[in-house]
Amino acid sequence: MTANVVVADYGSGNLRSVERAVARTGAKVTVTGSLTAAREADGLVVPGVGAYAACMAGIEELGFGPVIAERVAAGAPVLGICVGMQILFETGEEHGVVTKGLGLLPGTVSRLETALLPTVRVPHMGWNTVERDADFGLFDGIAADERFYFVHSYAAPPEVPGAQTATTVHGGRFLAAVRKGALSAAQFHPEKSGDAGAALLANWVGEIS
Repeated sequence: MTANVVVADYGSGNLRSVERAVARTGAKVTVTGSLTAAREADGLVVPGVGAYAACMAGIEELGFGPVIAERVAAGAPVLGICVGMQILFETGEEHGVVTKGLGLLPGTVSRLETALLPTVRVPHMGWNTVERDADFGLFDGIAADERFYFVHSYAAPPEVPGAQTATTVHGGRFLAAVRKGALSAAQFHPEKSGDAGAALLANWVGEIS
């Protein structure tokens, strides 16, 4: 069966590169702001770039929040990418302003902690390895030393109770990817991560096909 995947268009950027990367797995991909399409898809991708508050404003304006929550509650797959992962958490703190997130994962997204390593630059931009749980199926067939592409200044805490996780280090350790039930997410950009990112997307699509 060919998986029907929707990429949520709520005003955030990077939609077309995500569309092309998921389409290369063999899935049928639609980029749309339609809530009906998002509900009915085999898989829903929630991308995101830029500010946490701006992404949440776009989500709320179109009403994507309840749809994402309904899918997760029903066991229907969702994949968050970059800020699309961050908004799944309870809150995000930027420049002293706290914004409410979707609350599907516990914790607060905050600025990368580099106080102990003042030479570490923010944003974290470039390639990095990740350390993941052994049973984290998104990484099946991907070598432990493979690198993924990151571009961000904020991150979620490295531990998520009851979830499969992958972490990396830039200054401090933070969450690189997570899976809890039907909800999967990555702080890095799989669509920009070469063969490793392509394999991760293929694993996700393969699970919903």
